[in-house]
Amino acid sequence: MLLETPQCNAGWNAPDFTLPDPHGTTHTLKDVMGPKGLLVAFICNHCPYVKAIAERMSADASALKEHGVHTVAIMPNDFANYPDDAPDKMAAFAKAHAFAFPYLVDADQSVARAYGAVCTPDFFGFNASGELQYRGRLDDKHKDSGEGRVPELLNAMRTIAESGVGPEQQFPSMGCSIKWKQD
Repeated sequence: MLLETPQCNAGWNAPDFTLPDPHGTTHTLKDVMGPKGLLVAFICNHCPYVKAIAERMSADASALKEHGVHTVAIMPNDFANYPDDAPDKMAAFAKAHAFAFPYLVDADQSVARAYGAVCTPDFFGFNASGELQYRGRLDDKHKDSGEGRVPELLNAMRTIAESGVGPEQQFPSMGCSIKWKQD
């Protein structure tokens, strides 16, 4: 099911987390926070929207690091019922798309719930104080090739790195619904 992210609730504080990567190394919010901000991306391996933007997201994350903004990706899906999103496949996906940032497993889905993530991809851009300043799409191309794109997230996070405040105009990210575990 195609979903859109809600509007940015500017100033909302990033919930803390401790999550493992596919190899079992744990990472906390403090570990991944950059000196000028943090991009938290809820993604998965099997979503066609994520597959379409993975290389652009990876390149934008590398560019942001030069501005003091770090990136962390979190996989929130129920991988028992969606095995393409299992940790071993996450490691292969990260390698295939040259992720230079942690890709973490939210096995109990508590972090996705704490952030209010709704779809993959769902991007949260925080300033250096951990306050939400961006909740929008990567760029204006969605599932297209990205040629001639407007890198909205990259531009927003550069602004946040410089001023601490995100842009007024933000467009929602669209993607596949998070695959929640059934009770």
